[in-house]
Amino acid sequence: MDLTGFGNHHHSEAIPGALPSQQNSPQHCHLGLYAEQLSGSAFTRPRHANLHSWLYRILPSTVHQDYTPYSHNPNDHFAAIQAPNPMRWSPLPRITKDCDFIDGLFHIAGNAQLNTYLYQCNQSMTSRYFSNHDGELLFVPYHGSLTLRTEFGILTIAPGMIAVIPRGVHFTVDLIDAYAEGYLCENSGMPLTLPQLGLIGSNGLANPRHFVYPQAAFEDITADVSLICKYQQHWWLAQSTHSPLNVVAWHGNYAPYSYDLSLFNTLNTVSFDHPDPSIFTVLTSESDTPGVANMDFVIFPPRWMVAENTFRPPYFHRNVMSELMGLIKGEYDAKKTGFSIGGISIHNSMTAHGPDSESYLKASREPLKPVHYDDTLAFMFESRNPWLVTELALAHTARQHNYSVCWHKLRHNFKP
Repeated sequence: MDLTGFGNHHHSEAIPGALPSQQNSPQHCHLGLYAEQLSGSAFTRPRHANLHSWLYRILPSTVHQDYTPYSHNPNDHFAAIQAPNPMRWSPLPRITKDCDFIDGLFHIAGNAQLNTYLYQCNQSMTSRYFSNHDGELLFVPYHGSLTLRTEFGILTIAPGMIAVIPRGVHFTVDLIDAYAEGYLCENSGMPLTLPQLGLIGSNGLANPRHFVYPQAAFEDITADVSLICKYQQHWWLAQSTHSPLNVVAWHGNYAPYSYDLSLFNTLNTVSFDHPDPSIFTVLTSESDTPGVANMDFVIFPPRWMVAENTFRPPYFHRNVMSELMGLIKGEYDAKKTGFSIGGISIHNSMTAHGPDSESYLKASREPLKPVHYDDTLAFMFESRNPWLVTELALAHTARQHNYSVCWHKLRHNFKP
């Protein structure tokens, strides 16, 4: 597995001299700190795929009370029986009660390796910290900016950006705006990395240099705090008397990061026909089968469309992979109505989908000239495993039970 850009060694210190001069684990750490290694892969993974960081912290992560069940469990059961139908949801109604990031999670769907949530919050997390022992977390905001304070330092994201918090890393979520909403994907498979470029060559898609890693920042506070974690699909709560964000310095290749999606180098055809949507892959979680991802994170950003003699919106399609789509900005070119910012659609393995009747009619008749799609940003979580919808999502009023009607006006135009 090539971890180009992600296998690079990073380091940061909030106080000069906090890092050991040789960046190893000395007998006595500088400044009275404790050394702690955080491993994101098995110790025996090949060097290029071995993920770990050394943290130099005020107190080690062992210092807290035992975990007990957390009363508010955002995870819901998957529906026992799910028909092979296309499904779509409108944006969820805005929450009206006071709610932080954890208590504002809505579990939409998942499978053996993945879970997808919508988050809604109107409060920052106060004296509460979260870590996910089941997988890494991919943030995709569509409304409102967030400050993610992590063990490694601070990341700030807004709509049009993403952030990834690795498995096991403590963090808390602060609101910059009065309200924040977004998509959240939990990945329990191989950690996300850059896709192979193959015939594309050296340049294109997401560039490693554009990924931002946090500068070390720490909290040296003594106060009663709550530690919330997700483990084995259950949620747990422990009490502590200090902040877990007490890392003064760190070095390694296992750390949170953010990325501005506007920096994605989009590729497309300059002659005719459609390249497959895999050319829009930002990050991938590889599986044990080469070329078949546990999950691909794909975006459909602003871009030029210049293909000749070609129906330009996405074609009608059935796919062995399973697709969960969301919209961050503007309009998706294959759905003129019904697919809104904050909404979700799911097309599982071999479920037919494509442009709605209105989009098909317009695109098949309009003059073919270069067009720039400038008010759009959609994304897709594409998985080798079907997305199993939760009982709560199936029964929610935001679900569009008549979604399939969008194709019913397609005419029988055959003239032998």
